[in-house]
Amino acid sequence: MEHAPCISQIAALLADPKRSAMMWALMDGSARQTEELALLAGLSPSSASAHLGRLSAGGLLKVEPRGRKRFFRLAAPEIAAAIEALASATIASAPREIAPALKRTTPTAKPQAAPSSLLRARFCDDHLGGTLAADLYQSLLDAGWIEQVEQRVAVTLKGATQLASRGVFIQALAHRKAQVACACPDWSERRPHMGGALGAALLQLFMQSGWLTLPNDSRALQLTAAGLREIHQFARETELEPA
Repeated sequence: MEHAPCISQIAALLADPKRSAMMWALMDGSARQTEELALLAGLSPSSASAHLGRLSAGGLLKVEPRGRKRFFRLAAPEIAAAIEALASATIASAPREIAPALKRTTPTAKPQAAPSSLLRARFCDDHLGGTLAADLYQSLLDAGWIEQVEQRVAVTLKGATQLASRGVFIQALAHRKAQVACACPDWSERRPHMGGALGAALLQLFMQSGWLTLPNDSRALQLTAAGLREIHQFARETELEPA
């Protein structure tokens, strides 16, 4: 295993609850100063400064001096992706008797340290995550466009037909990934959103349509007025013209 990457240093840095709380506050790509992060984590400014120093030295944060103030942001998009993957893993690895079922559930309280924009709509790997994504997944189930048996997700004939009318062709997606559709655990919603090739294709469609935009280097996606209307009605059937 000589080529295996050493992850113990990063794992140790993220293991501290106070440090992880400050990292969560930066997940939307924003830059925040020490005093603000200290307040969010329940630390004194001096203690927060020490923790932020360790995170910066470990390569997880970068510092932006602005006059006499120092602002911190995540060092790279891969850092945010890794943190989100760990959050999703805590749900996927929970014992079955207490893990949330991947079906209709009542959402539990969302992590307060995560910015609200990140909770609503964000990148999750190459697909959409957050409240918007979880609601869409449930709409696809309710409309009969997808079926779920335990953790296996399949696109129905009805769903394939309706998706094709919107420019998403299931047969073409089958050549992109091993999984056309899958239920991806959403760490903030405690219910699934759409992953796999279909999840990636839907995100691409929404962004190309101008329904979602990506400001700056953030992982948080901005929902436009048109997107608010169109995505919530996405699983509504359209009348298909006869051939």
